[in-house]
Amino acid sequence: MLKELNEMYARYLKMAVDDITAYTNEQDIWKVAPGINNSAGNLALHLAGNLRLFVGAILGDTPYVRDRDAEFSLKDIPKTELISLLTITSDVVSTTFDKMEDGSTANIYPTDKFGAGKTINYVLFHLLAHLAYHQGQINYHRRLLNK
Repeated sequence: MLKELNEMYARYLKMAVDDITAYTNEQDIWKVAPGINNSAGNLALHLAGNLRLFVGAILGDTPYVRDRDAEFSLKDIPKTELISLLTITSDVVSTTFDKMEDGSTANIYPTDKFGAGKTINYVLFHLLAHLAYHQGQINYHRRLLNK
């Protein structure tokens, strides 16, 4: 199952990279339309921070210090930097999955952030749904504002 999860995470992170890449006006990445809470740029930062912490740092022992507030407050990060962050995130996630042993996802996730006693499997599916949700928001944001 780790192989399949790895493929799905890679797929959705690549879709996020492709959407950020597709913005023709870099400033549009940071626009917020009425009724929309977050820009595509902030969603990209959020995805990178979320996965680098909960997959990379906690499961993969990859050093990372998350600044969740900055994920939503930073603005005007260059498109190339956002793409780099998402690519690094994809690499961190893939490396973590490659290090994990088959069957290890039945173990309890090391923190109670997602509820006491939740398995790694549960958390990985939760994080995948979170990734897919926000990637879809980035895609919609791009199509709505990138005219």
